[in-house]
Amino acid sequence: MTGGRADLVAQVRSACIGLPEVTERASHGAPSFFVRDKRSFATVWADGHHDETFAQLWCAAPAGAQALLIADDPDRFFRPPYVGHRGWVGMRLDGAVDWEEVREVCEDAYRAVAPAALVAALDAR
Repeated sequence: MTGGRADLVAQVRSACIGLPEVTERASHGAPSFFVRDKRSFATVWADGHHDETFAQLWCAAPAGAQALLIADDPDRFFRPPYVGHRGWVGMRLDGAVDWEEVREVCEDAYRAVAPAALVAALDAR
């Protein structure tokens, strides 16, 4: 991974790693982020996934958010394979990326899987 791809992972890492008790490790060959090293909430596919060659972020999402995001912007959001049936949402990271929106999506993903005490710690910041 060089240049833009490394920068892309660094940007997603920045959005995730500062959340309470988040760890990072590779899962299925991609940088993934976990709450208390147990529950994953985000995975970044900097080189795409299988036949989809565009960079993408897969995140847990609050109930109903997947459908709303896809309906609102189907060119950017999609239902990712393997985890989409659990309500996760995919976000394209090619072209012009709104990094503030990426941060919001990552924080929402964290909130969807983190225990209430960690969400309260986040809110107390």
